[in-house]
Parts: sequence; structure tokens; C-alpha cells
Amino acid sequence: MSVDTALTQPAVTRAPAEASQRSRVLRRLRRNPLAVASFTVLAVAVVVALLAPWLAPYAPERTDFSNTLAPPGTPGHLLGTDDLGRDVLSRIILGVRASLQVAVLAVATALAIGVPLGLVAGYFRAADSVISRLTDLMLAFPFLILAVGFAAIRGASLGNAAVAIGIAQIPGVIRVVRSDALRLKSLDFVAAAVVDGASDLWVLRKHILPNATSVVLVQATVAIPAAILGEAVLSFLGLGIQPPAPSLGTMLSTAQQFAARAPWAAVLPGLAIMVLALSFNVFGDSLRDALDPKASRR
Repeated sequence: MSVDTALTQPAVTRAPAEASQRSRVLRRLRRNPLAVASFTVLAVAVVVALLAPWLAPYAPERTDFSNTLAPPGTPGHLLGTDDLGRDVLSRIILGVRASLQVAVLAVATALAIGVPLGLVAGYFRAADSVISRLTDLMLAFPFLILAVGFAAIRGASLGNAAVAIGIAQIPGVIRVVRSDALRLKSLDFVAAAVVDGASDLWVLRKHILPNATSVVLVQATVAIPAAILGEAVLSFLGLGIQPPAPSLGTMLSTAQQFAARAPWAAVLPGLAIMVLALSFNVFGDSLRDALDPKASRR
């Protein structure tokens, strides 16, 4: 058998196996009530974020000084108003959109840089020592400290907040991908490809990266809630999305001075942050269990 045939033949039989694995994962997720519930919440949040300008009852910057700190249930303001008379529901809807935008951009940044570095560190021993030492150095600082530091250097904005959070998440992605690359590198099919004459780039692109996809997906679902919380913290500290643009973090920051008089102004955006982060965490755990090949086939 030629080298080309040996390397391309597994790809012919890979499609049915991948289809079978996808159906098995979907079946496990459907049978998990927590996975279904969390996915439903996330699907609703994504739809709300995409349609936010049309779903919001009012423009988020619209003020009504004659109707400030109105409680939930006030006619025309389902969730009440803030200290400037702005509709809380409208600002939460647009705030959820901003949180998801920052989270997606941050995680995409972390994966775009962390996945290649993790693969290189796990496959090449010489590069591993350098990349791992740099990773350990960054991991010595807490995630939020790194994010706050980068955001303070780059300036306060949605894009800078996403980049700062993404950079802070790179070390975690590198560690996870490196660990899986080391595991896959020791398996027989990788050794067989090397013996057949496959180049290192071919092995990484055709064998290790596709088999590490499940780990990357789980890491992304774990990183997104951390990014949501990171955006809320940065905005709360004035280093994220700037007023008058709506953000769940800035809503919390503004509402703290009115907590005794209008607790709903702080509770409602805080509840939105909690539901988003919890849903992503629960779905990430469920996805990890569903992708586990050792899990029982129920």
C-alpha cells in the first residue's frame, strides 16, 4: 500500500464514524434534562441578542426624568426604570447582546491563538519548554487581574474589553489543548502516520486537530461564561463598555448607589448575568459528558 493510500484511506471511512458519533452525542444531550434546559435558555438569549434592536421596547438611551426609579410592573415599563428614567428591560436586552458579543469575540481570540500554540507545545518537545514556561508565567496572575491590566492599557471599549479577556484566557486554552495533543501523539494511529512518512504538519492538521475538536468545544463553552463575568467586571470598574451604551456591568455599577431605594435596578441585571453564566456552564458540563467516549450508552 502506498503512502498516499495509507494516509487517505482512513478519511474514507471517517465520515460514517463521525456521523455516528454526532448522533450519539446529540442523543445523550437530548436525554439530559439539564442540557435541554440550558440549551433552551441559551437559544433564547442568542435570539434576543440578534433581535435586540427590534425587541427592546425603547431606545436604551431614552430618558424620562418624570418617571425615575419606577418599580417593575409600572405601565409602559415592565421591569421598571433606572435613576435617569431609562427602561430597565430595554437596557437588559441590549446588555445581554453586548455581553454575548464580548464573550464570542474574546473566546474566538483565545482559541485562534491558544489552539495552535497548544498543538505545537504538545507535539514538539523543543517548543513545549518555551510555550509552557510562558503559559505558567501568565497563569501566575489571576484571570481578572490580567483582563483588568490589559483593558487599562488598551483603553475602555467593547472591542478592547473583548481582546483583554481573550488574551487572559489564552493560557487556559493552551494548557487544555497541549494536554490533549500529548495524549493523541502517543496513540497508534499517529505513530502509524509518522511511519508511513506523513509530515508533522500533516499529522497535526489531519490527525491531532480533528481529534482534539471535542476538547476545544468544551473549553469554549467553559470560557464563554468566564468572559461574560469578565465583561461585567470590566464594565463595573469602568474599563469595559462605556455609558451611555448599555451593559449589564455598568447597570450594576450605577444601581449600587440606589440599592436600598430601588433594589430591582441591581437585582435584575445581576440575575441576567447569573442565568447566562450558569446556562453556559451547565451546557458545557453536559457537552463534556456527552462527548466522553467512556460514558455509558443509555
